[in-house]
Amino acid sequence: VKEKIPLSENIIKDIHSIVLMDKPQDRGKYRRIPVTILGAVHEPPQPYLVPVLMEQLINEYNESMKDKHIIEKVALFHLQFEAIHPFIDGNGRTGRLIMNFELMKEGYPPINIKFKDRKRYYNCFTDFHLNNSNPQMLIEMIEEYVQEELKRYISVLEMANDFNND
Repeated sequence: VKEKIPLSENIIKDIHSIVLMDKPQDRGKYRRIPVTILGAVHEPPQPYLVPVLMEQLINEYNESMKDKHIIEKVALFHLQFEAIHPFIDGNGRTGRLIMNFELMKEGYPPINIKFKDRKRYYNCFTDFHLNNSNPQMLIEMIEEYVQEELKRYISVLEMANDFNND
């Protein structure tokens, strides 16, 4: 994060390796079998397409999207990453860690999508696939979480300041 290293396939696979630490046979390796996502309106691509699609997504993120605001970029990347579903397991956790990695590189706090918002989070994917790849619903969700975290940070700083002034 400190070095602001551009997002790459190696970084994604490293993050996935940490997520799947207990499954050495699958860590950091793209899936080799077709998958379906329970309850999803989108069917992930065949496994032989995954490496090319991931390369295109990473290039698009680093090049074509570079003029977009970071929250818009990470929302769009996250939706597309999850649509590719590159790994056999751990895609959601890996995707959310990538999102935080990218937010933190731009000076934003990491966010934690709460369990209580799980349905809303999943609805973002459905909306994306049914609404011409419009990431707006997830953009708004990420914005709310970032604002909530920033407010939390500010209140902690204010309490520390009050404590120091007493």
